[in-house]
Amino acid sequence: MSLRPAPEVPPGYRAGHVAIVGRPNVGKSTLLNRCVGSKLSITSRRPQTTRHRITGIVTRVDAQIVFVDTPGYQTGHKSALNRMMNRSVAASLKEVDAVVWVVEALKYDERDGAVAGLLPPQVPVVLAINKTDRVRDKRLLLPFIGQLARHREFAAVVPVSASKGTQVDELLDALLPLLPEGPRLHDMDEITTASERFLAADLLREKLFRLLGDELPYAVAVEVELFSLSGGMRRIHAAVLVEKEGQKAIVIGKRGEKLKAIATQARQDMERLFGGKVYLEVWVKVKSGWADNEATLKRLGYES
Repeated sequence: MSLRPAPEVPPGYRAGHVAIVGRPNVGKSTLLNRCVGSKLSITSRRPQTTRHRITGIVTRVDAQIVFVDTPGYQTGHKSALNRMMNRSVAASLKEVDAVVWVVEALKYDERDGAVAGLLPPQVPVVLAINKTDRVRDKRLLLPFIGQLARHREFAAVVPVSASKGTQVDELLDALLPLLPEGPRLHDMDEITTASERFLAADLLREKLFRLLGDELPYAVAVEVELFSLSGGMRRIHAAVLVEKEGQKAIVIGKRGEKLKAIATQARQDMERLFGGKVYLEVWVKVKSGWADNEATLKRLGYES
């Protein structure tokens, strides 16, 4: 925590917490990263990449928005991991001043409906229609928005493209009136409350999602066993947890080439995010049933 006195804020300054919610793979993490202007939350083309609540802090001259990026709400899988993720979504909605509900343009199904059922009636909701860059006929958006408006009254509706950055500033502007007046909640130069240890584990897990096959990433987790900083060098030792011996061989790859590629790309992202050199050592452990073991999940940082 900084010991410097916080600069005075102008009259009418607003600060508050905003949850970003939606079904898996609608672009919540990409939207958070775009709002903050830095890669905090991991992304991939596969659903259910985000497993933790990630905070991203946007500080402007007139307001500070503390975003909470939640895991995609799960309706199919019933493991302890997914139960914890769903509880994380529900808890986030009880602790915020406003909600951004992200829905993919022209694609609404029962999974979105499950999220709609979680939206608290007393909290203002801004509807963000994402991936509008993929819609050729923009006239189709108006009846789609009308369909969603039957669920509840929205404080605002903002079509966006998180990947392109389209109308993200307009989304921020729509959120400001929904926040309470008050001082900043965090220092002006903070962009997240997550620790570097946590961010390192998540960046490594992102590379597992991006470089492994379709199913295997969902059976892996990352545990950082050592994180130290000395003379500007971060030394990180991390274990990749898998369910079965056969999965261990896949992660390592022929002559260790797959694991080397995963570790190299993760280290490069860490160095960009942390602004310094990183020594990263990664190995693979077999831990059967980790996703259904609540003690293991809590040790890995999942909230109950």
